[in-house]
Amino acid sequence: MESLFLLIPISLILVFIIGVLFWWSLRTGQYDDLEGPAYRILLDDRDEPGLEKENGKDKMGRSGQE
Repeated sequence: MESLFLLIPISLILVFIIGVLFWWSLRTGQYDDLEGPAYRILLDDRDEPGLEKENGKDKMGRSGQE
């Protein structure tokens, strides 16, 4: 019985801390886009050889004559 006097306040403090951390994570946008990173892994960002340059310029807009 005496241990309950210690465990109940500790559990209440722990619940409060977890609640504050969860509220903080919601406010900072931690759960905004849950599916985007999973789809980004599946997308192939590699370009085919020879398609890097269009109109004499590469993707960064440089002409290659620098």
